[in-house]
Amino acid sequence: MATFLYRLGRLAFRRRWYVTLLWVAVLVAVGFGAAKAPAAPDATNSMPGIESQKAFDLMEERFPGTEADGATARIVFVAPDGQKITAADHRKAIGTLVERAVGGPQVASAVNPFQGKAEAVSKDATTAYATVTYKVAADDVTDAAKHRLESAIEQARDTGLTVEVGGTALETQPSAGGSAEAIGVAIAALVLLITFGSLAAAGLPLLTAILGVGVSMASIMALASAFGLSSTTGTLATMLGLACGIDYAVFIVSRYREERAKGHAPQEAAGLAAGTAGSAVVFAGLTVVIALAGLSVVGIPMLTKMGLAAAGAVVVGVLIALTLVPAVLGFWPNAVLSRRSRRSGRIKEGGENNGGSRWARFVLRRPVPVLIASVVGLGALAIPVMDLQLGMPGAEAKPTSTTERRAYDDLAQGFGPGFNGPLTVVVDARNAENPKTAVRTIEERVGATDGIVSVSSARFNAAGDTAVFSAIPSTAPTSERTQDLVKSIRADRPAAEASTGAEFEVTGTTALNIDVAQKTQDALIPYLILVVGLAILLLMVVFRSVLVPVKAAVGFLLSVLAALGSVVAVFQWGWGAGLLGVETTGPIMSMMPIFLVGIVFGLAMDYEVFLVARMREAYVHGDSPDQAIRTGFRYSARVVVAAALIMMAVFSGFIGAGESMIKMIGFGLAIAVLFDAFVVRMALVPAVLALLGKAAWWMPRWLDRILPRVDVEGEALSHRAAIPQAPQATKDETEDTRPEFTSV
Repeated sequence: MATFLYRLGRLAFRRRWYVTLLWVAVLVAVGFGAAKAPAAPDATNSMPGIESQKAFDLMEERFPGTEADGATARIVFVAPDGQKITAADHRKAIGTLVERAVGGPQVASAVNPFQGKAEAVSKDATTAYATVTYKVAADDVTDAAKHRLESAIEQARDTGLTVEVGGTALETQPSAGGSAEAIGVAIAALVLLITFGSLAAAGLPLLTAILGVGVSMASIMALASAFGLSSTTGTLATMLGLACGIDYAVFIVSRYREERAKGHAPQEAAGLAAGTAGSAVVFAGLTVVIALAGLSVVGIPMLTKMGLAAAGAVVVGVLIALTLVPAVLGFWPNAVLSRRSRRSGRIKEGGENNGGSRWARFVLRRPVPVLIASVVGLGALAIPVMDLQLGMPGAEAKPTSTTERRAYDDLAQGFGPGFNGPLTVVVDARNAENPKTAVRTIEERVGATDGIVSVSSARFNAAGDTAVFSAIPSTAPTSERTQDLVKSIRADRPAAEASTGAEFEVTGTTALNIDVAQKTQDALIPYLILVVGLAILLLMVVFRSVLVPVKAAVGFLLSVLAALGSVVAVFQWGWGAGLLGVETTGPIMSMMPIFLVGIVFGLAMDYEVFLVARMREAYVHGDSPDQAIRTGFRYSARVVVAAALIMMAVFSGFIGAGESMIKMIGFGLAIAVLFDAFVVRMALVPAVLALLGKAAWWMPRWLDRILPRVDVEGEALSHRAAIPQAPQATKDETEDTRPEFTSV
């Protein structure tokens, strides 16, 4: 592999115009395809294999055309202190608003709380709500329709009523970080500039990574209609495409500078960089692809599509790092060198006494204390994971500055905390002797369940063999008691079905969130076993070792558990929540652990492969185990630290978002990278390798014969590395190193 990538790097350097134009042509082609492709479908929340989804599917089958997907707006009215919402002037103001809403564009219906069901007015007569239903989905509600409703709401507020709006019609879209995210990218550029001391070296990884993300996103948009990819599918692809694209380009540029420091001509240095660091990039990319493709084991179609799309983005990032980066280096071979090197004419990279070397010597002198401190520290931070509660935060997790959150609070105060999360019971009475009697019996049994406040009257379909009714819990949707309530109702089902002959299932947003949380929790362990197991096998091939891959996997598990523990401590327990602007604590988003494991696993293996592959390379070429550790840190520590700081800066930008869920994702990813890069890779890894000595690189002979051999260390290139090539080897190289290019 090293020889092939060496030749590919030299070819890309030499044929830089062709390679660059090829990537530009690819970008134009997929961009044209994206522009001409049909629009991406709306995101689907289908969750096969769970009860709440089966119940919803049954409703769509038995109640055709009645369960519309139209947007809704639940308008909540609260009377001034000491007054009743049923007062004549308040009733008039609410009636006027509903009349104006009915006449608005795209509106299907609007229900006046005083003319509809009695449940729309609270028992203390201080709160009421009206429901406006639209003919179109939330994304298709026009600005004119929104403005009409907002104008009517403002008029109602002018009468003295407190009016807030929940539902999907006017829901504000979550911000992905805004200016804070832009600051994160700016910090990433600054880190690269400090690391390399060159604007070109700092800008090249950003430029190639952005181009790779452009190719990936355009491809996803072009294929969206054919493969059912929604607009949200590319979220993970953008995040990981940018992260891995920057990392891989940084690795190649860093090794190119190192080879130039050894006296190699630019083209030869580009080839050697592709053959050595490029090999690490290939296998690091493979581990990321394994982690992302493994998301399919969860069994959630949306998550599977997001994982495969992101895996494609990582593959694009690898290809760009191996071809476009050497090609760009061919245009300005000296521009990526530090300013001091260009001015003095002497190139120095990876000095014997740099920060990486000093840190390696510190760890080698004290491996046991460093190892104990790392394991104990990460273990302590992981303790809160034992109290992990999964769920899907709704309007209660939004900032109090949003009308959705205020509407949620008003409804909870007026109608009880469970009103915001009603359970929907679907009764299939086809096999019952008397469907109406069977449904009435099930209604009574569910209503008598401890924790149910009330049940609504059942609504039958046209055939009279299926009914739907709602049950209001006494506790909030995200409460553990609500989860226990759903389990209790389902546990009582066999007895109810035996006595009535009818079958029933529980669904609704609350039940759906509970089922999804359980599904993802059940899938987490198999997912970990799959990705970690495959990664261990892959790393065995890379490092020709048994203990190094196992150490890498254990270190990753420690860092990801510590990150999850930190997320629980902040967002569930509330420790330091105020510092991050988190107003409400609650369960952790159901898919957060899966996302965290997949993304952090990919980045962790990037750092592991690049750092330890450099140690393995030095060991294979004759260094002692301790000297190999120092060599790996001397040449790779600075780059790994820079890559980690970049990712932390980008992910931290999400903490500045208004949405609690986005804050959670940003905080979790940033803290996970911090733990994995600076505690595991920088401390635990060298400490373990120092204690293992030569045993770290041991592999049984029988296993060594079975596993395929790949020359990741560039052993086949060692004879080339020992003899620096003359700068005037080709006409291209002499032209590229003329003085006027060095000032770029």
